[in-house]
Amino acid sequence: MHIIGSRELGGAESFYSRFVPALSNFEGQEVVAVTRPGAMVAQTLPSDLTCQGVPMRSGWDLASVVSIRRLIHRLRPDIVQTYMGRATRLTRIPRSASAVHVARLGGFYKIDGYYRHADAWVGNSKALCDYLIREGLPAQRVYRIGNFVEPPAPTPASLIGALRKQYEIPADAIVLFSLGRLIPKKGFSDLLEAFAALPTHIGGRPLFLVIAGDGPLCTKLASQTAALSIEHRTRWLGWQMQTTPIFHLADIFICPSRDEPLGNVILEAWAHRLPVVSTDTVGARELIQAEDNGLVVATGRPDELAGCLRSLLTAGPTAWHRLAERGAHTVRAHHSRAAVVGCYVAMYEGLVRR
Repeated sequence: MHIIGSRELGGAESFYSRFVPALSNFEGQEVVAVTRPGAMVAQTLPSDLTCQGVPMRSGWDLASVVSIRRLIHRLRPDIVQTYMGRATRLTRIPRSASAVHVARLGGFYKIDGYYRHADAWVGNSKALCDYLIREGLPAQRVYRIGNFVEPPAPTPASLIGALRKQYEIPADAIVLFSLGRLIPKKGFSDLLEAFAALPTHIGGRPLFLVIAGDGPLCTKLASQTAALSIEHRTRWLGWQMQTTPIFHLADIFICPSRDEPLGNVILEAWAHRLPVVSTDTVGARELIQAEDNGLVVATGRPDELAGCLRSLLTAGPTAWHRLAERGAHTVRAHHSRAAVVGCYVAMYEGLVRR
């Protein structure tokens, strides 16, 4: 049983929507998804997957605690895996059940009151697992299992051309792409400053910035774009349920985050064979071998980001392709579906035996 309590889509929800169906197709595993009714993540799950709805209105929703306990009592799962603080706090295994509670964390969240009552914990990076152990969780029940991304389907050239026309991006433009929630820690204001410092053309080709995502900073970032006089070559796409065509439209991907425990977007960019420029977050340090499969600059330094982008842009498509291929190799070797799902199943089997 896999329980997630958020309404919007973000990194954890995107992983959930990939992982739960993949697990259900792995060697006969029987999986039940538990989400909030009407949540966006529920809409991404396949129709043949067993789904249950629990309101999970807040981390203090006692009625949902009871509902989850009843589901566990009725369905008797071996494993109950929860995602993020709300679902984990609300999940209390009944004494009559033999289920093991696994809490999966994708960030450096507060442990007390939310996670400590679980039986085992999964962190998607070494730094996160080290944090969990420093918080006093038993090391023998803290597991490091990374994320995976699916190989994308190809995008027809006609669709890419239609998107360029729709967003008024010239056919010969170089496109820089970034993706994420429009919140302070994602660093989009730094990206805008860096982009404003770049020339309007590289090698005679116009330079455009495309950002997909939505969030509370939407209006503020739009105002900053206008103040920097880059609105004519910046495109805000809003939230995109299907991002593959946008990745294929782009030439270079940028992750400007000020804080990123792992960075699913980096893996997604590599899967789409895009070169990646990222800020020096915990997640980027774990994923990127600098100058090999990506480029890394200091966080919160738009000037350094602009300098790195300028160097990469002037290096040309051959350099872009080399970085992109090294990134794609990293995904195939360490972040494939089979490898990650296999690690989870092995962990489940070990926990149940124990």
